[in-house]
Amino acid sequence: MATIELTSENIQDVINNNDIVLIDFWASWCGPCQSFGPVFEAASENNPDLVFGKVNTEEQMELAAYFQVRSIPLLSVFREQIMIYSQPGALPASALDQLIEQARALDMEKVRADIAAQQKNQA
Repeated sequence: MATIELTSENIQDVINNNDIVLIDFWASWCGPCQSFGPVFEAASENNPDLVFGKVNTEEQMELAAYFQVRSIPLLSVFREQIMIYSQPGALPASALDQLIEQARALDMEKVRADIAAQQKNQA
């Protein structure tokens, strides 16, 4: 599956209606973004069961602000509507592949239990 362009109009539907969503926050003037783009695109072709989206931070400033993007490229991964990863920097293909495998293997019941425990402790 090719990458899709995410906007403030479609991002919530994409995150809510897909099991695993990877989002690349980027800008056209960003050199590391340009080098990470083909790596991200190749991963999308190799993992057609996942959704790979790109957010152009210059065109989608509201989204960049909402996700508190301070440095690009920024890669965020959602699994079952929960952000499980968000780090700036261009990853090599092998690291992106490892991240995808870790996202697939994650025990989401445990993640939800951990989140509930943290919220209970903050209350």
